[in-house]
Amino acid sequence: METLPRTISGSVPPNLSLPPNNTCRHRLLTYRHGFTHLNLNLPILRSQGRSTLFPKVQCSSQPISKNNIDFSDPDWKSKYQQDFERRFNIPHITDIFPDAHSFPSTFCLRMRTPVNEDFAEGYPSDEEWHGYINNNDRVLLKVIHYSSPTSAGAECIDPNCTWVEQWVHRAGPREKIFFKPEEVKAAIVTCGGLCPGLNDVIRQIVITLEIYGVRNIVGIPFGYRGFSDKGLAEMPLSRKVVQNVHLSGGSLLGVSRGGPSVSDIVTSMEEKGINMLFVLGGNGTHAGANAIHNECRKRKLKVAVVGVPKTIDNDILLMDKTFGFDTAVEEAQRAINSAYIEAHSAYHGIGIVKLMGRSSGFIAMQSSLASGQVDICLIPEVPFNLHGPHGVLRHLKYLIETKGSAVVCVAEGAGQNLVEKTNATDASGNIVLGDVGVHIQQETKKYFKEIGIPADVKYIDPTYMIRACRANASDGILCTVLGQNAVHGAFAGYSGITVGICNTHYVYFPIPEVISHAREVDPNSRMWHRCLTSTGQPDFI
Repeated sequence: METLPRTISGSVPPNLSLPPNNTCRHRLLTYRHGFTHLNLNLPILRSQGRSTLFPKVQCSSQPISKNNIDFSDPDWKSKYQQDFERRFNIPHITDIFPDAHSFPSTFCLRMRTPVNEDFAEGYPSDEEWHGYINNNDRVLLKVIHYSSPTSAGAECIDPNCTWVEQWVHRAGPREKIFFKPEEVKAAIVTCGGLCPGLNDVIRQIVITLEIYGVRNIVGIPFGYRGFSDKGLAEMPLSRKVVQNVHLSGGSLLGVSRGGPSVSDIVTSMEEKGINMLFVLGGNGTHAGANAIHNECRKRKLKVAVVGVPKTIDNDILLMDKTFGFDTAVEEAQRAINSAYIEAHSAYHGIGIVKLMGRSSGFIAMQSSLASGQVDICLIPEVPFNLHGPHGVLRHLKYLIETKGSAVVCVAEGAGQNLVEKTNATDASGNIVLGDVGVHIQQETKKYFKEIGIPADVKYIDPTYMIRACRANASDGILCTVLGQNAVHGAFAGYSGITVGICNTHYVYFPIPEVISHAREVDPNSRMWHRCLTSTGQPDFI
């Protein structure tokens, strides 16, 4: 996961209070699950587990948490639901432009004739087509009704685990759009590190924009820095340009960390005439996208800023998974299998594989589960000792004595308390982690030498092989639908949102609700318990 570049975090716009809009308010309150307006501000908070600062957006009034609910109040449940609905309202063009005119959508799969300038004053539509999403459609955020706080993975609000419905906005094409396609200049930017599926998302955004009738589409090269670096020219995009880009890994547009201030980015967007911006990146990139959205509102610019979450770490809140994760897990199987073969073929062989995961161990956990060849899985969320009677090394000795070989899978952010700390940071402000994989390798060799047992230790780090490969079929589908829904959201007039998959359905989230901190593996979750069952490892404390 990435954090917001320092140059951007240093230029956070001030508190923005949105003016009341009676027309919009009336429209929203007529929905079954109506939402009220938000006052957004951008206090600087520390990311959980990081030393780098990045902006976290909160509602003007403190969200209701289970720590400040008065459960003696008979209306606590409805108040909690109202607060949730308020926080998960997604910003719309009409919040700033109450008189913004809407048009019949140019997206209709019954009408496959390409849209052109002839429709500038009267767009074709097919009201009989039932492929549009109603603005009132919602998706249930949580689907398990836990009957007890002690149930595995339970997420309870009150001590009795009362069922509280929480709904989020369903993604998809709307019958009314708020941008004329011939007046749109859409830009796509990819930030942070590489991730399988970037080209798939870029391709589908371009294709969907063209179906709506947009002809002015550009790519911003090398992340946010492409907005300020005069030596980097924007790249014209079309279906012809992107037709086969998904057949290879990486990003057609290039990636980078860091970049100019939010104010400079928005000024560049104004100069270039960009009124739709699609941002592909992780938590830090999304924090930047939200700051850009707020700056555009501050300047009263009719601009839609839409994010697409990108991280192989799968550490974005509230989402089933992020694109690139399935591919990373699949690619990690090759490294784990190689480590197994090396260990199994050697006398007292031990294979150690280090996988990505700065603060979340999803890749290591899922890869261990999928392979069935891992004896020890170590993740950042679960502390462990290397030495001592209950340490990892003692268990490795047991495995060598009983099985003759062992395979260890460790996430890069695991066991950072065991390695030498560094004050160095990368261009995104991420702390440079100590190499826990090398540390475990060295300590393992040292331990077995000291106890007089020969051990053949092999270490594999497939980090860049995993994230630079082409997306697999599962991620390809996810990327395709995310790209389509990002465009649908922008044309529907939403901004400051990100698109994700929730309980198998595609939804829109307000960016502030998914960037407050990294999603982490719950050590009490069923999935982690399944991993422990698969590896057979004990607690290492």
